[in-house]
Amino acid sequence: MTPFLLTPHVATWAIAGLATLGVIVRPFSWPEAVWAVLGALALLVFGLISPGTAWEGVAKGTDVYLFLIGMMLLAEIARKEGLFDWLARIAARQAKGSATRLFVLIYVVGTVVTVFLSNDACAVVLTPAVYAATKAAKVENPLPYLFICAFIANAASFVLPISNPANLVVYATHMPPLMQWLARFALPSALAILATYLVLRLSQNSVLKQQRVAEDVAPARLSGTGKVAGLGIVATAGVLMGASAYGLELGLPTFAAGLATAILVLAIKRGGAVEVVKDVSWSVLPLVAGLFILVEALEKTGVLQTLANLLKQAAQAAPAETAWGGGILVAVLSNVVNNLPAGLLAGAAVQAADVSEKVAGAILIGIDIGPNLSVTGSLATILWLTAIRREGQDVGFWRFLKLGLLVMPPALILALAGLLLV
Repeated sequence: MTPFLLTPHVATWAIAGLATLGVIVRPFSWPEAVWAVLGALALLVFGLISPGTAWEGVAKGTDVYLFLIGMMLLAEIARKEGLFDWLARIAARQAKGSATRLFVLIYVVGTVVTVFLSNDACAVVLTPAVYAATKAAKVENPLPYLFICAFIANAASFVLPISNPANLVVYATHMPPLMQWLARFALPSALAILATYLVLRLSQNSVLKQQRVAEDVAPARLSGTGKVAGLGIVATAGVLMGASAYGLELGLPTFAAGLATAILVLAIKRGGAVEVVKDVSWSVLPLVAGLFILVEALEKTGVLQTLANLLKQAAQAAPAETAWGGGILVAVLSNVVNNLPAGLLAGAAVQAADVSEKVAGAILIGIDIGPNLSVTGSLATILWLTAIRREGQDVGFWRFLKLGLLVMPPALILALAGLLLV
């Protein structure tokens, strides 16, 4: 019997909506994963989905789970072996006492990490390093620099297909060749990265002017195991590029690279596995699994076919307007339901509707840039939030939204304009 005597479809949407709201607002300060899992359990308890359907949803996330585990293992090993502290001191010394120089340096590094290791890696790997850099430079307020990790992770996430796992979801088996991808998205990416920098820099200018950055930062030495961890991260970037070139899923290669790096470092140290496993943020996995179940339940309501039909009709009638409208609509939707489920639904709709490259590209841009509006817009931003909480920092939903309202729209509009001009 469905709750409140609602029809099954309405009840499914109501539970999915409440679960998503719980992820965004975090009532009682419970972790985001709790609300996603509670929503999935509610669907099962009220008989709105079968255990088999729920398992289908969980299984669809296998590649994402493997990808995240690999990245989290890499990040934790690198953190424990002092790689982040070593890089942080280099960055702090290169800043030469300038708060703005440090800001630019971190933004450039964040862009490179996102492009070649993905937006999730930027959140997981770079955020601890940036916090360490601000600590080494004796910066009083690290948030302007930490914000870079959150915003560039999404703004630069469509330079390459591997820059965001959502890219692979949208195009699925229709992934364009690398050179064709670059021809299509190079200009939109450049505009998004530049616009995000300018707005973020201007919005943080008053804080940066008052910020003091130490010049007398002592150099640090990197241990042998720290070097191994660093090489593991570089090797992972190479593995991801290779996997992308051959059209392979990224989860298993990332997991294998992360696990191999962790095992090698722990073997050299002869211990420490328990500490590494204990400190990995495992809660992100049930969060993702819960979101996949919610999406699977929504698909069973027929929403996917409806979306595909509407998208196909609109694209045939007015392709340019559909590209603009689709990109903006998906960008907003990504912040309502998180861009992971939004990407799954939109990607499936794009494939079913067989729309033009412009429309598909616009929807991908919306999924990638749109999450910069809110702190729960993308998995990368949630991972970023988890990372800064570990360092004693926190950013509430409304505070991030106020900044996101400034940063996201210009980048989205310019990127869509750049796509349609190509």
